[in-house]
Amino acid sequence: MILRAALIDMDGTIWDTPVRIAAVREQLGLPQDGRPILHGIAELPRSQRAQAIALLEAHEREGVERGSLRPGTHELLDFFRLRGVTSVLVTNNSRESTQAVLSRHGLSFDLVFTRDDGPLKPDPAAFLGPLARLGVPAEETLVLGDSHFDFQAAHVAGIRTVVLVSPPEWMRPYFPPDASCHEVPDLPTAQRVVERLLDKT
Repeated sequence: MILRAALIDMDGTIWDTPVRIAAVREQLGLPQDGRPILHGIAELPRSQRAQAIALLEAHEREGVERGSLRPGTHELLDFFRLRGVTSVLVTNNSRESTQAVLSRHGLSFDLVFTRDDGPLKPDPAAFLGPLARLGVPAEETLVLGDSHFDFQAAHVAGIRTVVLVSPPEWMRPYFPPDASCHEVPDLPTAQRVVERLLDKT
């Protein structure tokens, strides 16, 4: 396999956050409909949107303060660097909270794309934008995430190599029915899967 770029998610993949978006949705009176929470917030009455976004951002700050880096993150990024693979962080989180996590743990990505930089996953443009900037085709790209958003965006973008770290069971009905992915329990296992893929001739 030729691999030139890895598109990597943050929350639930390399970052273990105590914030449960389902609980935030409930607090805001939003349905558990499998869509990004910001899509639901955008449909609230205009008078409620600013307060809802402020609540979401407060939970994100809590996630930064109380969350933890998942074991194997530094090793995985070092692995990609040694193999000449460009590492791109693509997250639906805010730029502010994303940079706080990266700075706190000394994480270095070649590119970082947050919700402040472009469309939200599962919009395929969330992945196609960074790839266009890099000049890397979808077939030479891997997505590493934990959710149906990552899987859906990759599928529509034409990225066929997807590795999901312990995706929650409730997300499975939202997986693309005509696609497959590699499911792994943790990042060290994800690294071994990628290594096997790279070593295939």
